[in-house]
Amino acid sequence: MLLEEKFQFSLMEEYGEEQIFSRLLPLVHELSWLEGQLSMDLQRKGNLESGSFWYSSVIKGSLFPGSMAAEPVNVNEFQELARQALPKMYYDYYSGGAEDQHTLKENVEEFHRITIRPRILVDVSRVDLSTTVLGYKISAPIMIAPTAMHKLAHPEGEVATARAAAACNTIMILSYMSTCTVEEVYKRRDISANLVQRAERCGYKAIVLTVDAPRLGRREKDIKNKMVAPQLKNFEGLISTEVSSDDGSNLEAFANNTFDASLSWKDIRWLRSITNLPILIKGVLTHEDAIKAVEVGVDGIVVSNHGARQLDYAPATISVLEEVVHAVKGNVPVLFDGGIRRGTDVFKALALGAQAVLIGRPAVYGLAAKGEYGVKIVVEMLKDELELTMALSGCPTVKDISRNHVRTKHERLHSML
Repeated sequence: MLLEEKFQFSLMEEYGEEQIFSRLLPLVHELSWLEGQLSMDLQRKGNLESGSFWYSSVIKGSLFPGSMAAEPVNVNEFQELARQALPKMYYDYYSGGAEDQHTLKENVEEFHRITIRPRILVDVSRVDLSTTVLGYKISAPIMIAPTAMHKLAHPEGEVATARAAAACNTIMILSYMSTCTVEEVYKRRDISANLVQRAERCGYKAIVLTVDAPRLGRREKDIKNKMVAPQLKNFEGLISTEVSSDDGSNLEAFANNTFDASLSWKDIRWLRSITNLPILIKGVLTHEDAIKAVEVGVDGIVVSNHGARQLDYAPATISVLEEVVHAVKGNVPVLFDGGIRRGTDVFKALALGAQAVLIGRPAVYGLAAKGEYGVKIVVEMLKDELELTMALSGCPTVKDISRNHVRTKHERLHSML
């Protein structure tokens, strides 16, 4: 056994894998940040490949032998980089779903069952990805979804993600709380009102209310890992966030103490009474709820199953997107969340009626792998793939993407009859 291997074994035996990786994590993130700065500098000088190879081979390779040496060429490859960079507990938290994780798999795989119907002989010498959401123009119909606890992925946390979103000229939906859910309505309405008022004062442009979490879904990886959440900065001085649990994840214990299972449609009217900001609800999966949402006056709907982290065997979001779009009849914008990994996925969601898509895990994986630079690369990769898909499908603008450009699995089966 080599001396290095003996040293590694001794460390593991004395401290344990989780403790060692938690101490190494800040160093890895710092190196990822340095890589991003080096890559951007070399990109300006026309020598990006050699700089990336130096970082991957000399620095990262020495810390994690066998890790991916080349720069990622698609969004999916950032997941492996994140797995290598993060302690198992944190990676499992970000990547895991509820119970059997059936819906988690279906969120991605359902896209594979939709085919694209390209149109030919269309002038696509110029392709414009820009669009407008709630009156704000963005560079492409790709936004950052609300996801929790970014500081588990990178020391700069949501600040780095927000800077990347700004650099990409897109919108980030910021989670108000450092737990596994976002913008939840708590049992104490005064706390909710406080958060909304702080958001207004800071210049936020809309409120997104997550409506699919009256209780926390059963996330068995977090239970097995005894997942420990950091302190909730947004709630310091407002509510006690120190919750311990001997039986499993302290996230579950926190949720049981604070989530409001009585949350109902009347609470949207209450929320409307305390803010003039547009209100969107996130977590709609049926036409019945979409119709009700329009009736109570929401300003937008996000089709989402919470990243498959709440109710397992709920439908994949892309499979119900069109149902929701038809229900709202154009009265409010419909955004899409869940399973986006390729520019073709973005194209398919837009063809089925979404005004824009949200990305959650891909942004976090980019953040874990390469910090702010990684988030920017993830968004830009999706934009580049979408631009190519639009060109090859005969769509010079986002408005040119229509329902006729895709065929779902049900349509293919019907055509065989």
